[in-house]
Amino acid sequence: MSPSPEAIAAAAILVVVIAAYALFGGADFGGGIWDLLAGGPRRGAAPRELIDESITPVWEANHVWLVFVLVLLWTAFPPAFAAIFTALFVPLSLSLLGIVLRGTGFAFRHTAQQLRTQQLSGAAFAASSLITPFFMGTVIGAVATGQVPVHPAGSVLAAWTSPTAILTGFLFVAACAYISAVFLVLEARQRGHQDLVRYFSARATAAGLLTGALAGGTFTVLSGSAPHVFAGLTGIALPLVAVSIAAGVAVLGMLWLRWYHAMFLRATAAIAVATVVWGWGLAQYPYLFPTSLSLAAGSAPTASLAAEFFVVGLAVLLVAPGFALLYVMQQRRMLKAAETDADLRTAAHLGQALPARPAAAPAAPAPARTGMTTALVLAVLAIRAIRDAWRRR
Repeated sequence: MSPSPEAIAAAAILVVVIAAYALFGGADFGGGIWDLLAGGPRRGAAPRELIDESITPVWEANHVWLVFVLVLLWTAFPPAFAAIFTALFVPLSLSLLGIVLRGTGFAFRHTAQQLRTQQLSGAAFAASSLITPFFMGTVIGAVATGQVPVHPAGSVLAAWTSPTAILTGFLFVAACAYISAVFLVLEARQRGHQDLVRYFSARATAAGLLTGALAGGTFTVLSGSAPHVFAGLTGIALPLVAVSIAAGVAVLGMLWLRWYHAMFLRATAAIAVATVVWGWGLAQYPYLFPTSLSLAAGSAPTASLAAEFFVVGLAVLLVAPGFALLYVMQQRRMLKAAETDADLRTAAHLGQALPARPAAAPAAPAPARTGMTTALVLAVLAIRAIRDAWRRR
């Protein structure tokens, strides 16, 4: 049975949103990876400062894409959602733990006063930025190989520990580092830090070469572990694969020639990442789980899918302009408020360093007088309420 047009449209929207999370969320995770690899406090101070300035305005907002993915999968394809969250409970839980630790680590390392706490928070932020994309990649690898049962009885260890799933996890990590380094090259150039431009340009080149090697290795392994997906990637999805390879080579060429055009470099790097996700989705058609759960059998009723389209339309009208405004303001450096965490800490230290001013004698009892007046007013109101109630009775 062929899938309905509504099911195909819902699957296409799901793949597009996954690509958006891989691009924007992946860039944030990649920033944490470069934070982890930046070196000691002195050597890594400048790269970490640039990473913080780039991530701080948008890192929380980018998780909206993940929420969108989960809601779409749950409501549009409930059998697939139930099977994935049962069979792949362990890697999904580890990914969620990484997201939580990453957020708390990023927040606390900016507000902590003690050096030891700052170091622990920074380590949690950096390590979780590596853990989360890896386990998300193993989930995608497990789905692509068709090792997720349609009706699993519990967690399936073999599904996400296969060579294909592990390679896909490493591919996700390398892709996040690659897209983040490309974006950081442009961030450094906009701020006039030529040394950081060279720093992240070299790392973007290395990450791009590593991503290409891992993609080639994963593609080779898919021929035996996921023949349906491999046939799709070499067939109907081959143009998307070719576009991804061409875009990746073009990015490396622009970096080598030091042609840092903001729009072209960002767009080309985004195309290199997004077309891989689109190609994977097209290669799996018409299956949600290759050869075991078809798109037609795993989709929700037509009425539910129609409601999905209504919600997606509202999201496009309400959320998309907000995201566009956020990114435009971030690129124009309009979100760096005067009272940042660093400024507040500086003000606190200055306040502690200033000599204490002698307080005027009459000003000390002011809080006490204010509290006593409030208590008297409340007592009078309570007495009047009791008297009025007694009179009515």
